[in-house]
Amino acid sequence: MAAKKKRTPNVQNDSWVVVAADSVIDTHRPESDPAFVRLRNPSTDSASLYMLGSDDLQLYEVKAFEEDFHSWFVGQTVQRDGRLLFVTPMDPLFLILPYLIKVGKEGKFQPVDQVVMDEEFPACSRLLSCTRSQASLHHIAEEKEVGSLKFHRYSQEKTMNWLKKKVERTVVALKKRNISVGEGVKSTTYVRVKSESDYHEEDYLRYAHGLISEYISEDLSKALLIHLGLPELTSPKETEPPSKKRKLSDKPVEAGEDYTKFNSADFARKPPKKMTAAQKSLAKVDKSGMKPMSSFFSPKVKAEKK
Repeated sequence: MAAKKKRTPNVQNDSWVVVAADSVIDTHRPESDPAFVRLRNPSTDSASLYMLGSDDLQLYEVKAFEEDFHSWFVGQTVQRDGRLLFVTPMDPLFLILPYLIKVGKEGKFQPVDQVVMDEEFPACSRLLSCTRSQASLHHIAEEKEVGSLKFHRYSQEKTMNWLKKKVERTVVALKKRNISVGEGVKSTTYVRVKSESDYHEEDYLRYAHGLISEYISEDLSKALLIHLGLPELTSPKETEPPSKKRKLSDKPVEAGEDYTKFNSADFARKPPKKMTAAQKSLAKVDKSGMKPMSSFFSPKVKAEKK
């Protein structure tokens, strides 16, 4: 009699499912793998999770899409954390800005490496290694050179102009991608109920201002509103910035104690699994109009008796 094959038990695995561009894991040296880091969120002033790319050249924000009672099946394991993390590029100046503002109250020119320091978040000094950091400091600070050394001092005027350009570029992107703004947004699914011609420039500016406000303090957000010439809303409306109506996928990830366990070569160099012939065929099928699998397991609604 053949021995009965034992089934491998499903083990709960503490890991994450991450959606990221190839550039995140594009590394040429083993010691320069991308790493999750715990940094101060410029909007909330609390700890959030970010990622630094290889050689700390690029900063990425980490945001989560999560719903209650979700998990992942990965191979033969069950992953308890059902969140889907999105890793996207982020301008490091947003995280450097609060440090410049804090030290700028002294009114002195100082070396930036002595400004971006934080005992609670020591990894913040790595932000200065990002490609865009040193080359872009002039957008938010005055510069002074003494020999081969550079000194910086926070500039409110330059910062407002820099943030205004961010808003204007966001407006261009919103129009190009035909994103619904203003009163046309009836839900977080961006269902359009008005044509683009019905929108005013203020709708786009206010919406873009809300998006940028996700990366700056409340004081800066209010100052930027004035700099853009937008009146402050006196009552809640659907035209309020998206920062007041955070979507599931816009939640910053709180930096837990165990985030460093994902900073490994296995994470950086794990090659994508090849699709089987059946999976390739399924991927080519037009799925529009198909019901999701979950719909076949939903309880039936009983008909009311007349």
